[in-house]
Amino acid sequence: MDTLLDDPTLPEKVEALASLLEDEATRRLRFYDEIRDDQKAEFINGEVIMHSPAKERHLTVRDNLHELLRRFVQIHKLGIIRGEKALCAFPRNDYEPDVCFFGLEKTAKIDADTMKFPVPDFICEVLSDSTEKHDRGVKFQDYLAHGVAEYWLVDPLEKVVEQYVAKDGEFDLRMKSGSGEISSTVINGFKIPVTAIFDEAENLKVLRELLG
Repeated sequence: MDTLLDDPTLPEKVEALASLLEDEATRRLRFYDEIRDDQKAEFINGEVIMHSPAKERHLTVRDNLHELLRRFVQIHKLGIIRGEKALCAFPRNDYEPDVCFFGLEKTAKIDADTMKFPVPDFICEVLSDSTEKHDRGVKFQDYLAHGVAEYWLVDPLEKVVEQYVAKDGEFDLRMKSGSGEISSTVINGFKIPVTAIFDEAENLKVLRELLG
């Protein structure tokens, strides 16, 4: 920061950056106007990212975790779970996470007409060849910087979950495993076998236990 403040060309750089951000804001408004309900699209660092159809293994893993979380949160009245069509507006970027959770405070700000959702408290992204760079890069940084308290990365091919928890300005890797149990630090009481994310029979067993 001191080096930047000492730069004699700082005013010119600030002016150029302000112009770039103004242009980016215009493109972001156009993105909101042009995005369709049948598309999965994100706005990242000034660019519109269109997502291709997902493979079956990706969809299975996403649906398995989404349903377990949705039922648990619903039963215990902890907030809401949303899926990949919830457009979450960060200060600069817009994302559609595979699975996300909003606690009660943020849920209170969401109504039937909400199209741009607030920053989630918990996010899970299911990795794929086309998304992993962003999931581990700009999203990792943006989620940490703007209040996502817990971030899961799920690899459907290797059948491994990585659990990151925000602590002291960093995402702390709490767990990376394809076995054992995983317990959320944000969704109070949510604890499942890791295999329930990947195996449909195990998923159904856990779901039945949740439903009593």
